[in-house]
Amino acid sequence: MTDSVEAQGHSYAAARLRLLNEEAQSGPPRRAALAALTDRWLAELATEAAAEAGAERWSLVAVGGYGRGELSPRSDLDLLLLHDSGRSAGAVAALADRVWYPVWDLGLALDHSVRTPDEALKTAAEDLKVQLGLLDARHIAGDSALTSNLRSTVLADWRNQAPKRLPALHELCTERAERQGELSYLLEPDLKEARGGLRDATALRAVAASWLADAPREGLEEARTRLLDTRDALHLATGRATDRLALQEQDQVAAAMGLLDADALLRQVYEAGRRIAYAGDVTWREVGRVLRAREARPKRRLLGLGRGAAAQPAPERVPLAEGVVEQEGEAVLALAAKPERDPVLPLRAAAAAAQAGLPLSPHAVRRLAAAARPLPVPWPAEAREQLVTLLGAGEATVPVWEALEAEGLVTRLVPDWERVRCRPQRNAVHRFTVDRHLVETAVRACDLTRRVGRPDLLLTAALLHDIGKGWPGDHSEAGEVIARDLAARFGFNAADVETLALLVRHHLLLIDTATRRDLDDPETVRTVAEAVRDTSTLELLAALTEADALATGPAAWSTWRASLLADLVERVAGALDTGSLPDAGDREPSAEEERLAIEAARTAGPVLALHAQAEPAAEGEEQPEAVGVELLLAVPDRPGLVAQAAGVLALHRLTVRAADLRSVDPVGEGPIALLSWRVSAEYGAMPEAARLRADLARAFEGSLDIEARLAEREAAYPRRRGITPPPPRVTVAPGHTSQTATVLEVRAHDAPGLLHRIGLALSATAVTVRSARISTLGANAVDAFYVVGKDGNPLPAARAAEVAAQVEAALR
Repeated sequence: MTDSVEAQGHSYAAARLRLLNEEAQSGPPRRAALAALTDRWLAELATEAAAEAGAERWSLVAVGGYGRGELSPRSDLDLLLLHDSGRSAGAVAALADRVWYPVWDLGLALDHSVRTPDEALKTAAEDLKVQLGLLDARHIAGDSALTSNLRSTVLADWRNQAPKRLPALHELCTERAERQGELSYLLEPDLKEARGGLRDATALRAVAASWLADAPREGLEEARTRLLDTRDALHLATGRATDRLALQEQDQVAAAMGLLDADALLRQVYEAGRRIAYAGDVTWREVGRVLRAREARPKRRLLGLGRGAAAQPAPERVPLAEGVVEQEGEAVLALAAKPERDPVLPLRAAAAAAQAGLPLSPHAVRRLAAAARPLPVPWPAEAREQLVTLLGAGEATVPVWEALEAEGLVTRLVPDWERVRCRPQRNAVHRFTVDRHLVETAVRACDLTRRVGRPDLLLTAALLHDIGKGWPGDHSEAGEVIARDLAARFGFNAADVETLALLVRHHLLLIDTATRRDLDDPETVRTVAEAVRDTSTLELLAALTEADALATGPAAWSTWRASLLADLVERVAGALDTGSLPDAGDREPSAEEERLAIEAARTAGPVLALHAQAEPAAEGEEQPEAVGVELLLAVPDRPGLVAQAAGVLALHRLTVRAADLRSVDPVGEGPIALLSWRVSAEYGAMPEAARLRADLARAFEGSLDIEARLAEREAAYPRRRGITPPPPRVTVAPGHTSQTATVLEVRAHDAPGLLHRIGLALSATAVTVRSARISTLGANAVDAFYVVGKDGNPLPAARAAEVAAQVEAALR
């Protein structure tokens, strides 16, 4: 490399660094300035190199993102060296080396190729991605006619081949979306590859270049710019060429963009992703419509129907509802529709489209947004009925709701929606943002409407149950206030308003109680019965609980959780029907539990029963079924029992997914602990029952050093690096939770041996575990332990707080 080339490289690198550190310039101006700076350096470099190499008829062409002039701080330089002289092939190769090596020497990523125009066109015809890159070809240096001719030919070929190429492009976009997920709902979205990301925005530009269809323009460029700005800030924050907005970088990126926090950043990213994804849906539908029309023309000519416009019949319009018709696969407004005189028309059109399984025409939505009068408050009965009809359409509700959201109609109908729109949920269990989760819960509730007497209340509660997440504090308490206001706005009567407010306030009551409370404690049933008031509300709350969990994600619902919920609902329904509550200990052990307890009492040792249990994968998931085991253990009660049993399970690489512990005295010779565990293997097959029984017996007699064995295993398998989980937390449940015991709630990151460590910590405090409810939700353990003192009574408040602090300290 000559001194001149080195000097040029150093000068470019210094100017580039100044530009990237210049706080006053960011966004599109900085990207354009960086592209222009890079153009000047490469043009000077290539011109001097061509003169030295003796190359003839060449041009240096920027393609892809660089061709669009959109250089992010760590973007690749996509370059094509175009030449049209076979006699100077050696000179062209020398020219390429003199351009590529200085780029590499500066540590810049380079995607490069050297081709003749014919070679470039042939490659583009064979490779769709190459053709897409050439659509943005831009001349940098050399013979501009070469670049211009190539660009013109590529564009002409793209337009001529659009009927074949656009379906292939759509398939690429669909496959990528399936792999990468939707940008608008990911906690760590890929700004480029996810659905609604920068690649989809580029695909929409390619569709427009085909002259076959065009995307809805409003807000689209702003959305693309927002994602590019975010990627710029991400590159500067990490110093890497990354498109994934990881959790640990979000606060820094938000600060660089002048945003309040990471949630504000994600909300803007989600809004941009939705705008691009919605534009893509509309555009690809239009592409399909145009292509179908083109295919129909030759068939019409073969039938002798002529070529002219007069031979084209008007599209068929099928009535769907008052003012709404179906036309060419979309729900559109009827010619006689008067949105300015019909305030219910937006809801009627949306409900009709969803019920028919049709997309709502974007032109219709824009007209409704521009002309429809606001609904009176309270709403007329038809408006409320149409909202319920829309929510009850199942999966078809989602695209129609998104169409309404894209034009701001949802926030007009439900003003409080704005605070949850695109709001991230920083919980790995949740698949969706708050607003999409609410719609998804309504979709899931649709399948449960046959189980309740008031489907309208179920669907409305599903839509509103997390509406309080837009406000500080307990979202259930805030949501109760909002739900009461919105229900009155929707036109529900006073009694229904109170029911909806109750459902929102207590939408977590059943699942929290079923998984964290002792159902044999009469206070558990009493608390729930007093909260839900009557059986009709109970059935609504049970259905809402199931829909909410299904909409949350696979970790939030399972056959085990369903059985716990059903057990609780049955007990509460019985209490509400009879007006009485069972006394403590009324529930008799099952025949198998009684048999095991009697055998344990007679042998004074552990008795074990294993039952294979297959839990089906969540709906829509393709992973194989995870097979687990229900383990029933009966053993004479003793201090440290939970720790010992849990330790043995951990040694056998069994993960405790849920558990229940209680005490019985089957033969009047002392208490027998009954432990019911749902376990699954961390990997590999389940251990043999005989080995498990043997190790349990050794643990109970004290000949198995569980702590040492667990320590050996942990040392052999060091922890992987990852995000540091939040510290464990141990709290004392309110005194009214149980009248017979103190309830300690433990929340911690799930890990092998966690339950064993909790058991040891409890044993060290000299309390007795009367029963326990162990539950694993995703990566989090949420456990409740019913403990009593040496006198068999609940702990005094001060003592309970002391025990909680000791257990928390031990877990830290």
